[in-house]
Amino acid sequence: MTSRLSRQCFVSLVLMASGWLAQAETIVMASTTSTEQSGLFAHLLPAFTTATGVEVKVVALGTGQAIDMGRRGDADVLFVHDQVAEEKVVAEGFAVKRFPVMYNDFVLIGPASDPAKTKGKDIVQALSKLSAANANFISRGDKSGTHAAELRFWKLTTAPDAKGSGYKECGCAMGPALNMASSTGGYVMADRATWLSFKNRGDLQILVEGDNRLFNQYGVMVVNPAKHPHVKAALAQKFVDWVTSSEGQANIAAYKIEGQQLFFPNAAK
Repeated sequence: MTSRLSRQCFVSLVLMASGWLAQAETIVMASTTSTEQSGLFAHLLPAFTTATGVEVKVVALGTGQAIDMGRRGDADVLFVHDQVAEEKVVAEGFAVKRFPVMYNDFVLIGPASDPAKTKGKDIVQALSKLSAANANFISRGDKSGTHAAELRFWKLTTAPDAKGSGYKECGCAMGPALNMASSTGGYVMADRATWLSFKNRGDLQILVEGDNRLFNQYGVMVVNPAKHPHVKAALAQKFVDWVTSSEGQANIAAYKIEGQQLFFPNAAK
């Protein structure tokens, strides 16, 4: 009997070590393509798992689609960058509370020759020039945070409904939009983090940057278990608490590409 029990204990220990009996707790995070494609999550999430034992499965979409996942209860936590939409989803009761977590900025990318003469610091003036020149402009057109920001800037131009005959919506993520601009010599608005991690630049370069309106804030929110009882709210809150803590914020600041910091932590203290 003792021998049999010893063998059973040994087998159980082997199975647990193999991960067959003991599986890490897991949450689903709906987030933006910029946080995924920039490589931030590959850097950040292992540190969170080491600190808490909780694993994070990321679904990277445009911010609008990510927030819709939260509304449906298909995610436990949201990590997105459209403050107006974020505050709305909280007001509607589908997320518990919004926490600022980090920022970077948007930039206008285009061919080095800059045929529309957009180069400078004024994003609205640059878009007006693109419209007047009927320049080749690739819009994500996917209800992402980047797309929402772009549309806000178009509304500030002198002819907000006239984007020019060269305006095209790809309905795609940031990486594919940049690839389209690179292959066609077009203009595109991007978040700086994805641009810095983008390899297929061709003749593209940053043409407009430094406008205060290009500020790009990210927020994190737990999906409301009152709307969707199956949501792992306690584990999701662990992520929110960690990513806004000094440890999480330091991990964000430490992520760099070729010595350049991609995101700047600014969680409220």
